[in-house]
Amino acid sequence: MRILITGGQGFLGRRILEMLLERGYEVRAAVRRQAPELQALGAEVSLADLGDPSALRRAAKGCEGVVHCAARSGVWGRLDDFIKANVLTTANILMAARESGAEWFIHTSSPSVTHTGLPLDGVDETAPLTDNPAHPYPYSKMLAERLVLSADQPGFHTAALRPHLIWGPGDPHFLPRLVERAGKNRLWLLQSEALVDGVYIDNAALAHILAVEKMRSAAPIGGRAYFIAQGEPLTASELISKILHAVCPQRTLAVRGHIPAWLGQAAGVVLENVWKGLALSGEPPITSFVAEELALPHWFRLDRARRELGYVPPITLAEGLQRLSDHCRERGGL
Repeated sequence: MRILITGGQGFLGRRILEMLLERGYEVRAAVRRQAPELQALGAEVSLADLGDPSALRRAAKGCEGVVHCAARSGVWGRLDDFIKANVLTTANILMAARESGAEWFIHTSSPSVTHTGLPLDGVDETAPLTDNPAHPYPYSKMLAERLVLSADQPGFHTAALRPHLIWGPGDPHFLPRLVERAGKNRLWLLQSEALVDGVYIDNAALAHILAVEKMRSAAPIGGRAYFIAQGEPLTASELISKILHAVCPQRTLAVRGHIPAWLGQAAGVVLENVWKGLALSGEPPITSFVAEELALPHWFRLDRARRELGYVPPITLAEGLQRLSDHCRERGGL
């Protein structure tokens, strides 16, 4: 029952690893650097660069299946870098898994693979995939997901999970950036009543555990993608305000204001061109991808995940916010 996981030192991967260990699985983590914190939890550590096929084959040897969480995320960067980090490495670990005799492969994808610039208003997994390389992250994740799902065959089943906007205690990405901007009174949102639906970290991790258990059952899933979220959509402003209040109940953190959606989208295009034209470091204050994400609805039907994985989010939005608030109070911050 040994399972190989990539990205085990990341926010989601670490929680999946913990849940697997709690359920009695043997877990091997493929990592680029020493990970004593994972060994302390009871995981086996295998040093392997995801760009090194031979190292990945060694890591996958003797593993029944693979949970592939490692990825490069972000809203800005060169397409080539995203392709290398998200597509080529996925191809490497997928090949290593097959050559090493693994029976299944679960890939952490993203709902952004369906980002076409059109509203995603309660869509399901039949929604068309993006074909726009101008948005490097979703485009690279789309290519990786297609690669994984196309590898499904008898004796080697594959699936892709698409958790949306993961948040919760220990988040090193979304929450710190949100809090930093709010703390500097620089958190602006777009005027929009569009609904979005994120997912609490434990729910996102549980969905992966359910997928693992389904893969190990007499009727494994194969060649399928699944949206994963809370099932409690709110406007972006409502969701962000609730999260900021959980982090700082004294309300010293807040959204500064709202700007028209058209202005935000135009600003994203202009700033992208300025950054590219002048080869500026860092990322623009807003990009066209972020503007579209903030202005358009992004919530998803969870019927397939409920029906085929048994996914019913056990932690409600209210409970997740309370857990986040308790975590921040106990630690004095994020």
